[in-house]
Amino acid sequence: MKKSRFLLICLSMLLVVGIFAGCSKDTSTEGEKPKDDKGTDTGGDEVVTLNFFQFKVEIADQLQEMINEFETEHPNIKIKLETVGGGADYGAALKAKFASGEKPDIFNNGGFKELELWKEHLADLSNEPWAEHVLPIGKVPMTDTDGKLYGMPVNLEGYGFIYNKDLFEKAGITETPTTVSELKAAAEKLEENGITAFAAGYGEWWVIGQHLLNIPFAQQEDPVAFIEGLYDGSETLVDNEHFKAFKEVIDTEVKYGNDNPLTTDYNTQVTLFASGQAAMLQQGNWTENMITEINPDMNMAFLPIPINDDEAASDRLPVGVPNNWVLNKNSEHLEEAKLFLEWMVTSETGKRYITEEFAFIPAFDNIEPTGLGDLGQSILEYSKADKTIPWTWFRWPDGANKEFAATIQEYSTGKIDYDTVLERFQGTWDNLK
Repeated sequence: MKKSRFLLICLSMLLVVGIFAGCSKDTSTEGEKPKDDKGTDTGGDEVVTLNFFQFKVEIADQLQEMINEFETEHPNIKIKLETVGGGADYGAALKAKFASGEKPDIFNNGGFKELELWKEHLADLSNEPWAEHVLPIGKVPMTDTDGKLYGMPVNLEGYGFIYNKDLFEKAGITETPTTVSELKAAAEKLEENGITAFAAGYGEWWVIGQHLLNIPFAQQEDPVAFIEGLYDGSETLVDNEHFKAFKEVIDTEVKYGNDNPLTTDYNTQVTLFASGQAAMLQQGNWTENMITEINPDMNMAFLPIPINDDEAASDRLPVGVPNNWVLNKNSEHLEEAKLFLEWMVTSETGKRYITEEFAFIPAFDNIEPTGLGDLGQSILEYSKADKTIPWTWFRWPDGANKEFAATIQEYSTGKIDYDTVLERFQGTWDNLK
């Protein structure tokens, strides 16, 4: 009797266990986390949020639209976009994010010195599927000494003096200037015809202390060797001929530019040019969307930024990788962040946004540079003609660009002479290196 009762209890327990097992799992694959078509785990029913902190204000709206399309295709991944750029200091804002513990999953890094500064936080992206498609120029800023790739290039960009072809024609300028003497002559001719030559945005540190000052660095016979010489003391800024000549372009832009350049910010600078109130703008092809929104009929192209009369050296545009998308290696959602980067440069939707909506020159061999506007096309033409110079500021000491800008601002208002400018430049370098 006892044995029968014991068997009955055992059978009852087995039946209960079987019922629970049947409720929780069947013999199919139901209950496994779903994967996308590349086998990437998308998180099942769990919705994850990626924090995306970026600086390119000129594509903020289009980037959000692209993110919306990504989220539609990947309903378990949400991306919170935050943009800090233009006149704001993205680098300082990023440092504040990390210091406060609000570390973004996706953010920007300029490479070179900036890569060294942030490398401990960055995920190695060397083996990502898109890495083999990055153009050689696109890999340089974010590749370390061990050959590891830590960033995806945002695009290729170039800058110089954007000029209004119609205003040049109105002033009777038939040959585009390529030397500083020709630039002065064109500015005088524009002024004679009642046209302000330059929209000078000297209120923005990066316009003058980074992009403009890059010219004498980039026109050195070997810019990298020159910068290394500045670090080891074998080169100086005070005695360098290119830095002495740099005075000419500042003087020309201030003399023939808009009133109050020191209080002219990025938006005002671009608006002055786009609305036809100035014939030239020291900016890059990233301004194309903003310009054409204000003036869809703008007829424009690039001129170089000459600092002397050496046409072979002057007739070149600075072209490079403006920045890179990087991932926080300690992100809880690193795989989802990798999935987003891959989607951005491999999906038809992502590629369309890069070329048509962002008007970017792609840094990938699998993305055709279609849909470029006048400025993108102009950059492409200079690049194909091998008439480019590099972007060097990512190799400068951290913080030097802002101090350089403050010195240029003082000079532009007549507070200091140019000998003092060169001494200040050298002092900045020596103090921060």
